[in-house]
Amino acid sequence: MFKDIIIGQYVPGNSPLHKMNPPVKIIMTILYIVLLFILKNPISYVVFTIYTITLILISGVPFKMILKGLNPMLWIFIFTAVLNVFMTPGDTVWALKIFKFTLKITKEGIESGSLMVIRLLYLVMGTSLLTLTTSPLQLTDGIEKLLKPFNKIKVPSHEIAMMMTIAIRFIPTLAEETDKIMKAQMARGADFETGNIIRRAKAMIPLLVPLFVNAFRRADELATAMEARCYNGGTKMKETHMTKVDLGAIIVFVLAAALIMAVEFLIEI
Repeated sequence: MFKDIIIGQYVPGNSPLHKMNPPVKIIMTILYIVLLFILKNPISYVVFTIYTITLILISGVPFKMILKGLNPMLWIFIFTAVLNVFMTPGDTVWALKIFKFTLKITKEGIESGSLMVIRLLYLVMGTSLLTLTTSPLQLTDGIEKLLKPFNKIKVPSHEIAMMMTIAIRFIPTLAEETDKIMKAQMARGADFETGNIIRRAKAMIPLLVPLFVNAFRRADELATAMEARCYNGGTKMKETHMTKVDLGAIIVFVLAAALIMAVEFLIEI
């Protein structure tokens, strides 16, 4: 499961998404998320789905890889759906009485749960597409440029961008180490799958301790390596600028967003 995490991974390529200016790509990803949480109309989500699939095809990233990356989020999807189905008030569709408690499934709960799962699904796909088509170096540069105006109030934009990028970059590395430690502990007789919640939580202690030790060791090695190379965050090998690809991507996004919003507000179901 842990090896399926794709957030933080980078797939080299020569697609238009790979060639885009990182700040533009980050801003478009943020607008993509905002647009996602505005929509409520099912037809709007159909258009949104077509737009998302088109982006994945243009990126050149294998579609199976995107779908595979959704596997670790399965329990979050299920938990979100169940929480909305049972906690949203409305017209009761089904009810079950357990001792003094009554569990109710409402029509509004089903609609709310389905909507939240779809939003989370596209949220993971959209953010994953950003990291899959942007190298850690480009991502750092993009975040730094977006935070640059805050330098006037003494905000260390480069340091913040570097920390965010390193954190994202090491998500798949830590996930891989977690998988290796878990398999090693299981080979020694550890059981992570049976028992109640408390027992499973206690079984995670032998997993978390070496994971944290490895994470601190890796952080210390990274800091030492950066200091040995006299890193001060003040140099860039290549400056990025707006290109025709960025302009074309902005135009396509604006047109797609306009179409989606038109469907959202003009077509009623």
